[in-house]
Amino acid sequence: MITNAEKAVLFLLSLDEQAAANVVRELGEHELRKLRAVASTMREVPAGALDDTFRDFLQRSASAVAVPRGGLPYLRRLSAGALGEQRAREIFEDGVTSPIARLEGAPSDAVAALLEKEPPQLVAAVLARMDPSHAANILNAMTPERQSTVVRHVGAMTELPAKVLEDVALALANELPTSDASTLVSVDGIARAAELLKAAGREASTAILSAIEANDVQMAGDVRQAMFTFEDLRRLDSKAMRELLREVPSERLTTALKGVSQELLNAVFSGLSQRAAELLRDDLELLGKVKKSELETARREIVEVALRLESEGRIDLGREGE
Repeated sequence: MITNAEKAVLFLLSLDEQAAANVVRELGEHELRKLRAVASTMREVPAGALDDTFRDFLQRSASAVAVPRGGLPYLRRLSAGALGEQRAREIFEDGVTSPIARLEGAPSDAVAALLEKEPPQLVAAVLARMDPSHAANILNAMTPERQSTVVRHVGAMTELPAKVLEDVALALANELPTSDASTLVSVDGIARAAELLKAAGREASTAILSAIEANDVQMAGDVRQAMFTFEDLRRLDSKAMRELLREVPSERLTTALKGVSQELLNAVFSGLSQRAAELLRDDLELLGKVKKSELETARREIVEVALRLESEGRIDLGREGE
């Protein structure tokens, strides 16, 4: 007979890696250390042990199923992804005016003055949860130095405590968020920072990104990438497209164009001669399956070229609303 701990190790090793990772995320540090100790001493198991392990699992799961930790925040993240942040906020806050909604409805300069007293990490958390247009108005009311510091913190976010806004909520109204302080909400900091800067306008975003770049070149580059995607190249006119394509190796262009919209393809073809366009069409038809990582790398490289050419004043990327 094998022990329950040995069964657990055997069960995990038999799963697909992604499925096993989801199980491991639910385990505590003590449980993982125990499994590590068992796994380090396991050399062989009796014949049929795996069948017995799965049979035991099925019997136990027939009478009770464990509920994963963090079910509520996970459900909220799923809802935000499927329905959008605003709709998810309405559903999960039962129609009650939230502290964030109150911040969004208050005068931007008043909110900026209030946030001026708070640490930049907290200000970043607040702005990351807001509608980008409201957040941008508040950001514009801050000093340039404060702006770059806050956006840098927004870009560095991956998740934040749902109750982190409590102090700001108390300053605006005597009403606290009801979420558990340990609850985490998923935040794509780079994407939120990009949305915020796009809403702030080109002049403000350029100044803020320059200030961020002085402290964190990687983040500044990531935010610029998020502000302008590969698909956005469809907005280039034929002259700008020709200028861009002169700087892009043909094999990287072919890879990057795999699976793009017809609108973007038309824009690219407009920057090529008829002969070059025909050759590109042939290459795309012959191109086999492309790895996602290779596709993303090729697209990122081309966007970087486009952003460089824009900074040099050689092309206009035709950004709207900036």
